[in-house]
Amino acid sequence: MTLPSAGLLAQAVVGGIFTGAVYGLLGLGLSLSWGLLRQINLAQFGLAFASAYLAYELQQHGIDALFALVLLPPVFFVIGAALQWVVERFRVTPFNSLLVSFGITIILEALIQWIWTADYRRLETPYGDLKLKLAGVYLPLPEMITLAISAALAAAVWLVMRRSDIGRAIRAAAEDAPIAIAFGIHQKALALGLAGLNAALAAIAGVCIALTYTLAPSQIFAWVGVVFAVVMLGGLGRPWGPLIAGCAIGVVEALTMAIAAPAWAPLVSFSLLLLLLLCRPGRA
Repeated sequence: MTLPSAGLLAQAVVGGIFTGAVYGLLGLGLSLSWGLLRQINLAQFGLAFASAYLAYELQQHGIDALFALVLLPPVFFVIGAALQWVVERFRVTPFNSLLVSFGITIILEALIQWIWTADYRRLETPYGDLKLKLAGVYLPLPEMITLAISAALAAAVWLVMRRSDIGRAIRAAAEDAPIAIAFGIHQKALALGLAGLNAALAAIAGVCIALTYTLAPSQIFAWVGVVFAVVMLGGLGRPWGPLIAGCAIGVVEALTMAIAAPAWAPLVSFSLLLLLLLCRPGRA
């Protein structure tokens, strides 16, 4: 087997980091939901692709996709809070939340396919093909925007969770809700806000997906496995975890494709996850 050139390997590493930023952005909301709300919210994927298609539609009407980063998150915040209200109203258990959110994702996929059909869609922007060349490595502008957004959001969520009273209250409610309520913490209001935040994060991830990837409704489920691995590797409820784990998996996948074959890449994330579960069964 002939090894690729150093330039190709460097490009693969950079591409893997950019891919990992998308994994981390998608995994951030799922990690917070799973770790702090105790809900395995697969609806994150459906909401992300709904946002991606809405960004595409806005672009068709002359509204820049970057403006969608400002327009869509508040709308999805309300949707996320409403879904959380339904979950609490019917007392959906953590396991059933997996089934319910999976059903929501199926519904969203059907709606996307009904509105935009199953044809591939590509978001065309004036800056979509812009690239910066640094030391022989190409850095596409959309991917750099995604990486910057992912890192900024991870830092912002970490600061809120660690340095603010709201963050401390959310973590206290996640650790022991009855005791937190006894100390005056409004657990239901915090849950509604956190669920809305997770949906807003999904909306931002969807816009970033639209900037970088060709869209098709069936691709929703192609992201589920690897993002699950990212969340488990990064740790539940840890803002920086999904980004770091996502970049690590993205780099390993990219190097695997460059050195071996693309068919081997999907095995990487699950091999790392299995290794983690075997080595740290109590901490994964």
